[in-house]
Amino acid sequence: MINLRDLRLDDARALLEQDPLSQLVGPDASSTVYVQSVIDNLCELSLKDPLTGLSNRRHFYNVLSREIDNATRSGDSALLLMLDIDKFKIVNDTYGHLAGDLVLRAVANCLATCMRPMDTVARYGGEEFAAIFPNCPASFGEVIAERIRETVGNLRTPVSALNSAQVTVSIGGAYAPEWAHSTAALWVDRADIQLYRAKSEGRNRVYIDQHRENSVSAEEKSMLFNHRLIGDPAGAETVSSNASGHATDSHKNKVNSP
Repeated sequence: MINLRDLRLDDARALLEQDPLSQLVGPDASSTVYVQSVIDNLCELSLKDPLTGLSNRRHFYNVLSREIDNATRSGDSALLLMLDIDKFKIVNDTYGHLAGDLVLRAVANCLATCMRPMDTVARYGGEEFAAIFPNCPASFGEVIAERIRETVGNLRTPVSALNSAQVTVSIGGAYAPEWAHSTAALWVDRADIQLYRAKSEGRNRVYIDQHRENSVSAEEKSMLFNHRLIGDPAGAETVSSNASGHATDSHKNKVNSP
């Protein structure tokens, strides 16, 4: 039998009781069920941003790695958006940091309403957010980003009895490379480049890295997928494409050679 007093769970329970979304079972439950409930809720809490309730950076990178691996194996299209609140320092300087927190929460809630159940939105840090859209065709990327930009731009957040704050966001995006080995860091860097472009060219705008369709043969897809399954080092090779979207001759020769 587990003696709950020996585990000293009072601090953990006090922490979870501050989270309105925690679903902690009562102490009258069996010891095993109670301890498992504490563990599950702590794990869930560790993946959230405490201010906004969105996913935190840790969870964001877990999802990002999974999606880029999926794009490598299956060729599914996935979009990453990096979003930054424009001139957020002015909000803090004008209305105070508590008002700034209200604006961050309001923007976070607004972003959450723009997501599908399968999407992930996270607070990346400070006034910057990130969103991952699996199974997102290239033709939809700009539409989604513009809808988010307009929705946030129309948001007014009461910060005092007499004042409301209105902010805009700059958005940069990039698609995961399909049928090509890459990393989460490179994907974020490509989206960040577009975000910096949006900020430097006037803010409150969207730029998305041009999506390139890779033309990969069924044989190449099979080889890439099978290598990753069996752990063959060849699976780490990048399936490259030239400017016209066709596999390079060197790679074709490697695939077709006996």
